Amino acid sequence: LPLLPVLLPPLGGWLDRPRRAYRADSRLWTRIARLTTRRPVLAAVVSGGLLLALAAPAFTIRLGQPDTSTLGHGGRPAAVYAQLVEAGFGAGIARPVEVLTTADPAATANRLRSVDGVAGVAAPADWSTADMHVIDVWTVHDPADDAGRDAVAEVIASARSQPGTLAGGGAPLDTDFVDAVYGSLPLILVVVALLTFLVLARTLRSVLLPLKALVLNGLSTAAAYGAVVLIWQQGYGSDALFDTPATGAITIWVPMAVFAFLFGLSMDYEVFILHRIREAHLDLTRQGGRDTTAAATVTGISRTGRPVTSAALILFLAFTALSTIPITDVRIFATALAAGIIIDATLVRGLLTPALVALLGRASWWFPAALARALTARLEPSPPATAAPTTDTRAELAGRP
Repeated sequence: LPLLPVLLPPLGGWLDRPRRAYRADSRLWTRIARLTTRRPVLAAVVSGGLLLALAAPAFTIRLGQPDTSTLGHGGRPAAVYAQLVEAGFGAGIARPVEVLTTADPAATANRLRSVDGVAGVAAPADWSTADMHVIDVWTVHDPADDAGRDAVAEVIASARSQPGTLAGGGAPLDTDFVDAVYGSLPLILVVVALLTFLVLARTLRSVLLPLKALVLNGLSTAAAYGAVVLIWQQGYGSDALFDTPATGAITIWVPMAVFAFLFGLSMDYEVFILHRIREAHLDLTRQGGRDTTAAATVTGISRTGRPVTSAALILFLAFTALSTIPITDVRIFATALAAGIIIDATLVRGLLTPALVALLGRASWWFPAALARALTARLEPSPPATAAPTTDTRAELAGRP
């Protein structure tokens, strides 16, 4: 805000070189917008159905650490880990349960060794002080899968049933992390949705458009979750794309981080597009007074299609580059962001948004006076319907530069 207005006037003559004829409306996006507004029901059903199909696997998401065999897959650490598992030490050896006890360490170790699913227990003498002893317990199965989690839960229950004994470590920490972070998620979502609705309602002077934006953003994020579940948790494509087997679980911090990124980015695109549609609607209403929502939608999509697509492509390439880092957690995160950006820029912004705005018609601009008074100092004055368009306005509406 402070720097660009100072730099643009002296540099403006140089920034647009070489000077070429520029058409504000994209021919491709104009055709797409006209098609979706002519057949809004078909466009909404097709794009909405694809979006729901992509989001469906998100209901099977399993939060936890990825299977240990996928971490650093193909490197020396993974090879050593595979040799340990093949030798019979158990897949949970890399993520043991740490037991701290004041009781006899040998007796405690023997009791924990008898728990179902335990592959081994270690209680070296030099892991003790005068009155405290540390015991490591690892499971036959990786703590990321169901059998491993059940075994970890039984080890913790058995350890804590003995006076003076505590149990913790990486695997129990994951469970506590999920409870702490995602336990308050519904409240966080309600607060974020309410604040976003108020800001969008004030900006767009509408009630239904902000609600539509929130629903589509939620579906877009859920579709990104579904894609990452298919690729990583279930392994459809992880080997082909990343030479890594299925992880069996999605890293516990990834969904929250993905939501924070995608919700903000998607809402940026949504506000950009809807505000341009609103401006076109006001311009067309000044001339005819009839419902111009469909025509305004075509104008808004055709004017914003190229910048939104370009921004989405840049972000997609950036996240694709991030996914080449040989760390499974980072690859899962980058895959979710890249998938979310592409889904949002194509299915949501290119098809579903214009179709729903066209279906809503005049209802898109419903904004009760009471809500307007609560959100703004005054209602934005509407220009007279009889105002004649200027020559420049006629040229702009005709699509001429």
